[in-house]
Amino acid sequence: MPHSPRPLAVTLQVVSIVLFTFIGYLNIGIPLAVLPGYVHNDLGFSAVVAGLVISVQYLATLLSRPTASRIIDNHGSKKAVMYGLAGCGLSGVFMLACAFLTHLPWLSLACLLVGRLVLGSAESLVGSGAIGWGIGRVGAENTAKVISWNGIASYGALAIGAPLGVLMVKGLGLWSMGISIILLCALGLLLAWPKQAAPIVSGVRLPFLRVLGKVFPHGSGLALGSIGFGTIATFITLYYASRGWANAALTLSLFGASFISARLLFGNLINRLGGFRVAIACLSVETLGLLMLWLAPSAELALAGAALSGFGFSLVFPALGVEAVNQVSAANRGAAVGAYSLFIDLSLGVTGPLVGAVAAGFGFASMFLFAAAAAACGLVLSLYLYHQASSSRHARDL
Repeated sequence: MPHSPRPLAVTLQVVSIVLFTFIGYLNIGIPLAVLPGYVHNDLGFSAVVAGLVISVQYLATLLSRPTASRIIDNHGSKKAVMYGLAGCGLSGVFMLACAFLTHLPWLSLACLLVGRLVLGSAESLVGSGAIGWGIGRVGAENTAKVISWNGIASYGALAIGAPLGVLMVKGLGLWSMGISIILLCALGLLLAWPKQAAPIVSGVRLPFLRVLGKVFPHGSGLALGSIGFGTIATFITLYYASRGWANAALTLSLFGASFISARLLFGNLINRLGGFRVAIACLSVETLGLLMLWLAPSAELALAGAALSGFGFSLVFPALGVEAVNQVSAANRGAAVGAYSLFIDLSLGVTGPLVGAVAAGFGFASMFLFAAAAAACGLVLSLYLYHQASSSRHARDL
């Protein structure tokens, strides 16, 4: 019998691949907290334009998912990751040009927008490519582990990158962000070059829209669960200010710490219990956490609600992702990952204006009731999908 690798060896191999996701998302995180202020205060554009500079990256990621998926399935996930890292480096070049053109606001803004478009396209290659590369190296039976660690790498990089970018700009100037992004991507390419590629799986390639249709129910559950994350990340500081509470940043830190802890501690439950069962449990916990935020009479209970929300949301992506990837053959795995990931891009893209409208009409606390209702809908959908999958297995066994 072939010797199966030990869990630690599998984990180390997965971590060595998702390292490239960490590098890619560090490049996304570094300018995240700096650019709105730079566009509004230094270049003199409106807050709407400042918001556009951030959101245009998510739009580029959303639109580039189909192309990224084709590259992963047809040319290999390693090449996709390397193309993505090169794209991140190119965005650093535009960032550097933007810094030296501050005295020409429109030209500086144009460089910034082009760089953000390039970065968004690169994100879809690096994130989905690393998942495909990891699954190809450690086997489809470890899909949940790959997706979980990839998420830890991306969220951890964003958490580190944002304050790091602020410190660099304060100490050295805006140009330092461009240089650091270029150097990080060069390091990533050097590390990726000698690593073994995952084999390209032969087989019939389904059109992206066909794959999208297959993962649509699972992606819809992910999108509904992601509204809570988007609401907390975008509006928690305004919510705290409306209540006169301090330390809103601690809420985000606690949300992130709970998110990562849950993935580290309970990621293996997906293989043992199945994706749908884990998603049902997680969405239940997330709904409860968001309801706590809605009803919180004090900052301490709001902190507890944020921690519970982060804990619950943590495994929604990998749990439903495992079930989504299982809907297609191995030859279409890259397309499935890309199509599924598209739903979180879409959810985070619409959460800002949608939840902002709810807050404007009904007050800041109502945002969390809305997010809890969305998570509850995701829970009901996951229960339905679990019932359907159980019925199908039972019919096959007869």
